[in-house]
Amino acid sequence: MPSPQDDFYAGVRQQLQAIRDAGLYKGERVLAGPQGAMVRLADGRDCINLCANNYLGLSAHPAILAAAQAALHSHGYGMSSVRFICGTQDLHKTLEARIARFVGTEDAVLYAAAFDANGGLFEPLLGEHDAVISDALNHASIIDGIRLCKARRYRYEHADLDDLERRLRQARDEGARTLLVFSDGVFSMDGTIARVDALRALCDRYGALLGIDECHATGFVGPSGRGTPEQCGVLGQVDIITGTFGKALGGASGGFTAARREVVELLRQRSRPYLFSNTLAPPIAAASIAALDLLEASTQLRDTLERNTQFFRGAIAATGFSIKPGSHPIVPIMVHDALVAQKLAARLLELGVYVVGFFFPVVPEGQARIRVQMSAVHERHHLEQAVAAFAQAGRELRLLG
Repeated sequence: MPSPQDDFYAGVRQQLQAIRDAGLYKGERVLAGPQGAMVRLADGRDCINLCANNYLGLSAHPAILAAAQAALHSHGYGMSSVRFICGTQDLHKTLEARIARFVGTEDAVLYAAAFDANGGLFEPLLGEHDAVISDALNHASIIDGIRLCKARRYRYEHADLDDLERRLRQARDEGARTLLVFSDGVFSMDGTIARVDALRALCDRYGALLGIDECHATGFVGPSGRGTPEQCGVLGQVDIITGTFGKALGGASGGFTAARREVVELLRQRSRPYLFSNTLAPPIAAASIAALDLLEASTQLRDTLERNTQFFRGAIAATGFSIKPGSHPIVPIMVHDALVAQKLAARLLELGVYVVGFFFPVVPEGQARIRVQMSAVHERHHLEQAVAAFAQAGRELRLLG
């Protein structure tokens, strides 16, 4: 007779099979080397890498590696502790000051991951008498963080300022004390950039705070890479900024929340992921400082990334593929069907181009795509070869005429 445990595991297997049958199963490919313009697979193949968050090419940059190695010897491998016990080093305080200065706030607090920065943000700051108004396409970490707090929750249609104003008015009319509008600065699936200046103006009109997640912006969006507030002309005018060191700023791990000093101080006292998770490893903290050194010294990397993005967007569109419009290094190549996205990604891998298909539930049903991401370490020949491979695979799969 089957036990309750047998029924449980049978149910898990059925769910997994249903995911496979729907063409929604997400496999993992194993790499045998560092991130770069090229990556080596575990089977020894070298492929052009078009799907990493390594926007500035810092994941294996010599200065980043040197800083991490030096900190490994001077400050150790790990802290084995949370911050308020014995987990705070001079490196952590330096990094907090540096990232706050870079994004235009008074202070910042570090987290083990950017997901934790959003997960630990809302509950300490907002209570049952407050309200948070969130963009409908915000990242899962924002959604989960909001769910953990007791504030009233409102959602506005993606990038729809009229709908946002309706929600602000509704929250105010329903007696909310503090209003917080929160949006991704760059939406990771589409590469669209939020109109942070318009959000700021609307928040000011209703006496609301503004929070922006800058994970896909910090280091390369804006004239000097300081993110969407700089891009939109409101640098230093956003109340709360969350972000990551795991993408453009070295690509390892770690996140941050930057805000006014008293907000950061309260997060240090009450934010659960901060209080109950180990401190960011010293080599990562040191390497992140080195990344900021590079970005403050020159815009060369973000300028190269911008040129690569402009070239690839124009070249891939010329093949006949449909792409989401924009200027961001995220270039969504739309194929709409999940199975087609997986077939295209598999064929491209055979042709020496490493990409991944994105489909439900990561994106809405019918919106499957290949999300391509540019890097400053790509050279023109990498991009030309990749475009040629897309064109060949597209013709073979009858996606192109």
